[in-house]
Amino acid sequence: MPAFLSFLLLDPRLRSARIKTALVLFAGIVVAGSIPGARAEVGEFAPGVVLHGLTYAFLTMLWFFGSTGSGPVRAAKALLAIALMGAGDELVQSFLPYRSGDVRDWMVDVSAALLTSTLLAVIVPQHGSVRQR
Repeated sequence: MPAFLSFLLLDPRLRSARIKTALVLFAGIVVAGSIPGARAEVGEFAPGVVLHGLTYAFLTMLWFFGSTGSGPVRAAKALLAIALMGAGDELVQSFLPYRSGDVRDWMVDVSAALLTSTLLAVIVPQHGSVRQR
């Protein structure tokens, strides 16, 4: 892994920054998704399943690397956080007259989080470059 990427993802001093980044990006997603017509414009480039999958996989990665504990514990934390974020996103959409909350979108979010967090729990080293605090 290149040194800069390793620094961004594995340095324990940046854990809270990763969680904060995930929260800020999530807030941006909710706000952008609340703009009338914005979702339709983005949908021209990729279907909803791809958008949800990639977006929530990235948020999962940030949350995983921002968490502490063993791989499985970090995966569980990331999965729970993303499940709540996805549910919150769909809840907000259900109140907008031009959008609708969809359980299937939430299931894609959770599936992306489950796959991503499981892979990270398996492949990320538990000792050495990832120090526990």
